[in-house]
Amino acid sequence: MAKYIGPKSRIARKFGEAIYGADKAFEKKNYPPGQHGSAKRRKKMSEYGTQLQEKQKAKYTYGILEKQFRKIFEKAAHKSGVTGEILLQLIESRLDNTVFRLGIAPTRSAARQLVGHCHITVNGKVVNIPSYLLREGDIVGVREKSKSLEAIVSSLEGRMTRLPWLEWDASKMSGKFMSYPTREDIPETIKEQLIVELYSK
Repeated sequence: MAKYIGPKSRIARKFGEAIYGADKAFEKKNYPPGQHGSAKRRKKMSEYGTQLQEKQKAKYTYGILEKQFRKIFEKAAHKSGVTGEILLQLIESRLDNTVFRLGIAPTRSAARQLVGHCHITVNGKVVNIPSYLLREGDIVGVREKSKSLEAIVSSLEGRMTRLPWLEWDASKMSGKFMSYPTREDIPETIKEQLIVELYSK
């Protein structure tokens, strides 16, 4: 999933939702991809199919491969609390996702690239692992030498969203991961319980 380089609008149409953000092509063709599109009669999806599709949607949304996704689920399953909510909290605490949420990068794939190219620091130290899981209180910042990068500057200029679990300091170009988000605060429309049911079989 993380290495998918095909047309993103096609994936959005598959799930009937603009999972990669604003998408003019999706808005124009808001029906399933394929030769017959919306005219094709589709069979009612099975329970397993619905659960599998929800997992695929989550993986495409966050750009996580199956092996990574399962490891996060297993970690969530061993924690006390609602497994589905903990799963999303752990995914949201990934470094690449946090870089995206802070507005340092315009997309998650761009955030992974920034992390992989050593432009991002955690608590003052360069971390080049996109899947790195943050803890409460961690400071995510832009490396001093990278603060003038056009891609980062332009992304921050267009930063609009403010999320309650993140605190941004524009003067330092850094953000604080204050706490794990509640399910109500996570904007993604993922039915995490279906994923839990799938992995619990």
